[in-house]
Amino acid sequence: MQPRRQRAILVLSTDVRHKLEKLSNSRTESASSIERAQMLLGYAGGEQISSIARRLSTNRPKVERCIDKALDFGALAALSDIQRSGRLPTITSEARAWVISLACQKPIDIGYSYELWTTALLSQHVRSHCEVAGHPSLLQLARGTVSKMLQQSKLRPHKITYYLERRDPEFESKMAQVLYVYKEVEILSQNHNGSSDMVAYLSYDEKPGIQAIEGTCEDLPPVPGEYDSVFRDYEYKRHGTVSLLAGIDLLTGHVHGLVRDRHRSAEFIEFLKLVDAEYAQHMTIRIILDNHSAHISKETRKYLASIPNRFEFIHTPTHGSWLNLIESFFGKMAKTFLRGIRVKSKAALVKRIGQYLDEINQTPIIFRWKYALDDVVIQQGI
Repeated sequence: MQPRRQRAILVLSTDVRHKLEKLSNSRTESASSIERAQMLLGYAGGEQISSIARRLSTNRPKVERCIDKALDFGALAALSDIQRSGRLPTITSEARAWVISLACQKPIDIGYSYELWTTALLSQHVRSHCEVAGHPSLLQLARGTVSKMLQQSKLRPHKITYYLERRDPEFESKMAQVLYVYKEVEILSQNHNGSSDMVAYLSYDEKPGIQAIEGTCEDLPPVPGEYDSVFRDYEYKRHGTVSLLAGIDLLTGHVHGLVRDRHRSAEFIEFLKLVDAEYAQHMTIRIILDNHSAHISKETRKYLASIPNRFEFIHTPTHGSWLNLIESFFGKMAKTFLRGIRVKSKAALVKRIGQYLDEINQTPIIFRWKYALDDVVIQQGI
């Protein structure tokens, strides 16, 4: 004869029973939730608490706590721990604020050799100076507690996030000049069939350090069903670097390119002569470019003086290379052409780049500038 139950009967609805049965057979839920679901199903099915404890290899009080919670709050509520007040904090709010204020300072400013805090250094400093600062509750502060404090305050004093300071006092005015050129190009593209008989618009820059790299052995091509990608040996040989001097016509998309070992004033003047030969002599060639020393050197100014009114330079602000549309072309070139390129010599690399530019110019892509153009006011009648 079974002993009479002292606790109430646990009645499960069809929906709740289905959820508990599904949970009890789960392979992904937490072990505690699965165990509690099995306890509740067993008790609701008439099984004694001692029997449930033996079957699940646990103790009777644990089963009793689970069942009591189900009877008081519901079966599903008993699957998780009930929120309790917990132990009173031993570290005062003032002490926490003091730790956070320390984390917001550099350790080198406090007398250490470190530039950035580590949790070990910060906790050691806190333990050594907390009594003097009036926070004795921090005497046993551990590294893990420091980490939790920093996480709660959303601080990462051991990390550095880089940004670029605007150091050009004329940044806004120079940016406006560049955007003015892009606005002119936009109007010409819309109202003049994308051409101009008086002005040519170029975006120019150099891409230095293009490496001539040779593989130590031939690449292995993909094989359907066996190898899904090109296989390549990790080792390689270096044959030096070259620089690409390039200017893209903003109206036609044609790319003028020159590949040389360096990009000094001599090479820049050579590029200007190349461009000079491409356009009618009565046209002004307006070029957007950065403030590289070769663009403003004595040699460059001397050449420009020999052909007055032929070239007009629009300089981007310092650290404003993102305003130059040619950077979009270089980015696409790096991702599609230069990525993974292998050549047997520097001369072969120069030839490949020249071939790439020829292929691009067969079907040129016109790059459009969109940012802040609506704010540019320009006189019509270009």
